[in-house]
Amino acid sequence: MFAQVIIDIAHSAVDRVFTYRIPDAMNISLGCHVLVPFGRGNTPKEGFVLSVSDGTEVANCKDIIRAIEPYPVLLPSQLELCNWMKSVYRCLTVDALRLMIPAQLRGSKVKEKTERTIRLKDGLPIEEVIKGLRSPVQRDILTFLCNLRTEISVKDLLAFFPKSSSAIQALIKKGFVDSGEHEVFRRPEYGLSKDTAFVPTSDQRAAVSSVCAAFSEAPQTVLLHGVTGSGKTEVYLECIEHCLKMGKRAIVLVPEIALTPQTVGRFKARFGDGIAVLHSKLSSGERFDEWRRIRLGIAKIVIGARSAIFAPVENLGLIVIDEEHESSYQSESQPRYSAIEIAQKRASDEGAVLLLGSATPSLLSYYRAKSGRYRLIELPERIQRRPMPIVKIVDMREEFLNGNTSIFSDALTSELSKCLKDGHQAMLFINRRGYSTFVSCRSCGYVHKCVNCDISLTYHKSAQRMKCHYCGYSTPLPQECPNCHKPFLRQNGIGTEQVEEVLQELFPSARCLRLDTDTTSKKGALADILRSFSLGRADVLIGTQMIAKGHDFPNVTLVGVISADTTLNLPDFRSRERTFQLLTQVAGRAGRDLSKGKVIVQTSAPAHPIIRFARSHDYVGFYNYEIIERRKCLYPPYSVFVRLLFCGEDEKRLNEYGTDFAKQLEQRLSAQSESFDAPTLLLLSASPAPIAKILGQYRYQIVIKLLRTKNVSSSLSLIYDFGKQDGCEFTPNIEINPQDMF
Repeated sequence: MFAQVIIDIAHSAVDRVFTYRIPDAMNISLGCHVLVPFGRGNTPKEGFVLSVSDGTEVANCKDIIRAIEPYPVLLPSQLELCNWMKSVYRCLTVDALRLMIPAQLRGSKVKEKTERTIRLKDGLPIEEVIKGLRSPVQRDILTFLCNLRTEISVKDLLAFFPKSSSAIQALIKKGFVDSGEHEVFRRPEYGLSKDTAFVPTSDQRAAVSSVCAAFSEAPQTVLLHGVTGSGKTEVYLECIEHCLKMGKRAIVLVPEIALTPQTVGRFKARFGDGIAVLHSKLSSGERFDEWRRIRLGIAKIVIGARSAIFAPVENLGLIVIDEEHESSYQSESQPRYSAIEIAQKRASDEGAVLLLGSATPSLLSYYRAKSGRYRLIELPERIQRRPMPIVKIVDMREEFLNGNTSIFSDALTSELSKCLKDGHQAMLFINRRGYSTFVSCRSCGYVHKCVNCDISLTYHKSAQRMKCHYCGYSTPLPQECPNCHKPFLRQNGIGTEQVEEVLQELFPSARCLRLDTDTTSKKGALADILRSFSLGRADVLIGTQMIAKGHDFPNVTLVGVISADTTLNLPDFRSRERTFQLLTQVAGRAGRDLSKGKVIVQTSAPAHPIIRFARSHDYVGFYNYEIIERRKCLYPPYSVFVRLLFCGEDEKRLNEYGTDFAKQLEQRLSAQSESFDAPTLLLLSASPAPIAKILGQYRYQIVIKLLRTKNVSSSLSLIYDFGKQDGCEFTPNIEINPQDMF
């Protein structure tokens, strides 16, 4: 028998299978993780078995050394998915395979955890033995084990009998108890949410019925569009319960690690320990063990962030993607995959239903639903007919003209005072962390920038340092301008730290919590903050977009948006869409229980259509407006954007190379387009990237706009092939519809 093995080395030169002989005594099958001799020196290397065959003897064929795990680590469906990813995302086979197993599995970085156990020896005349013991502790332990009638870990036994290690050892030595080992799984700790009885509304009942009906039909994608507070999570839970009753399993994706504790708590309350959690904040041991629980079939439901879509779930029946509009479902590193695209492929191949849920679906998903590619289900009302929060728009220009220079409008200050007086909670949203977004000199205009990146430094008052949010570089706040040496430095812009400081000045007795990347860097900090706020130990939660979606805090009656304009005017065709989504989502945190909710949105553009649609929670109105604007400009979904990003240390050579590359590529695309019925190339623009330098690397980009026709795939193939031609001095990263253009 022979195995075709891909070596676990990420290099194009070895991106192919190598044939190895399977020794007669070795059990090797498809998907096994193996150790093989590789290269002239026969260096042991890890690899994955992509196929097994029996055939004629292969010349100079080496033997597999051993299997690293006693079971295949990759499912056949995962190997098929890997081949598809290699074709679609133009990545190496190993790059795709590595997404499907925990990093701890490679190199045997983490081992299974075992704990020592003991049990009463079989056939022991227990009464006689106990009478013959002099030690009271030994007698008590034997009596306990006799009543227990099963094995127990030494750790747990010591909890019952503290400081009894020597007594336990003596019983083992005398032969009265048997010692052994028991494997344990390292589990992340999450609180248990209350599982209330599900009394569905008529809309929820119809939604569950529609999704459940899809289980018996051809694989399809369902879009669940429900306003904030409409009970989408309860629909997910009911659909998963139906899936489990059919003997199938489910994957649930959430966009932010911040949402995981609350989600896991609700799922544990409903389904017990049959769930597994996968995300990057787990310890190495926890991630390894959670993956093993899934692979061994112990866990029936997988909950996690983007990478959980690759979980080794057999007999998959349902994939749920909550807040499907979130950009975090798009990978920013190679392979640049979309978790939604992966989910669609898995659902199609494995006969599962894909359920996308959001109060503000991505424009592309809603477009597909309206055109019939997806099944559309609507939840137009909140549960128990609770009203949507009242949204008040405050014009910050008028506030300034009326003499208010604070970052809090009079309306927000007044509503905060009332909210705190009534014993309710509030959330304040500003999508910037730190104290000030940049520091400049009022004398000469100098702006402090990162030495490694072409980006201004953010001032963090708590650390008295200016920090780069791209590379981590930091430096103390200087006393004078390094350019003109005058002491006229000014802190500009607003961050979460400044909001917290001003709030404490206005309301000294208010208990505040801040939720951003700075306050959640330590393991467990995020869950602790959310738990404290949920238990009412704080009055106000201040945060970035981490607080904007998915959270359900019944006592929150007020939400304040400090600046609604942060994302509105970014040079990106999705800026209007993202602003509407963010405002609608954060507004939806208010009034989710019996008390009415109110939202104060501070802006300098109160008449902007997006602000008006967000104020009235009008997603359909926003969609109808935005889809017309997209069609006018031939933006997605009517076109496809491609971005080629080049990086290098020599700015001049990089720019020259990028300019020449763009000219040649444009000629190729134009020549190809002439053979089509209609032209495909709409635009090709080449220039230094808006952020021209990150981590010491200069950046140059080519942005291509292609008309979405039947020929667009041919144009994309040409771009990929041209971008990866041999001899490229600067090989570009190629992204389809990139999440940002910076």
